[in-house]
Amino acid sequence: MKLLQEFKEFAVKGNMIDMAVGIIIGASFNKVIDVMVKQVFMPPLSLLSEGIHFQDKVWVLREAVIDASGAILQPEITIGYGALIEALLDFLIIGFTVFLVVKFMNRLRKKSQDPKDKTVVTPKDIQLLSGITDLLQEQNVLLKAKTKQ
Repeated sequence: MKLLQEFKEFAVKGNMIDMAVGIIIGASFNKVIDVMVKQVFMPPLSLLSEGIHFQDKVWVLREAVIDASGAILQPEITIGYGALIEALLDFLIIGFTVFLVVKFMNRLRKKSQDPKDKTVVTPKDIQLLSGITDLLQEQNVLLKAKTKQ
C-alpha cells in the first residue's frame, strides 16, 4: 500500500508529467537532429571526401565461398569499420549541435533571470529573490555603518 501512495505522490507532484514531456520533446528533437545530420551535414562531408560512402567500407576477414552455379556456400565475413566511422561522425555532429542549442538556451535563461534586463520578462521567483538580496545588502550596509560609529 505504501508503494501506491509513493507512486501517487510522484505522479501528483508533476515529476511524471515533467518526465513525459521531456521524453516527448527529446524524441522530437532527436528527429530534427537526425535529419540535420543526414540531410544537411553529411552530403557536404561526402563531397569533401570525394563521394566516399563510409558504410561501404569494410575489412574482409574471409571471402565468400561460391560454387560453380553461383550459390553462396559460405557468406563473406567482414568488419564494417566504415559504419563505425559514420556513427562517430554522427555522434560528433549531434554532440556539437546539442552543445550549440544548449548554449543558446542558457543564454536566453540567463537573460530572463537578470532582473535588470527589461527586454525579457523576469520570472516572479527571480524578482522576489533579487528583491530580498537587495534588501539584505542594504541591511548589511546599514549594520556596517552602525558598527563603525
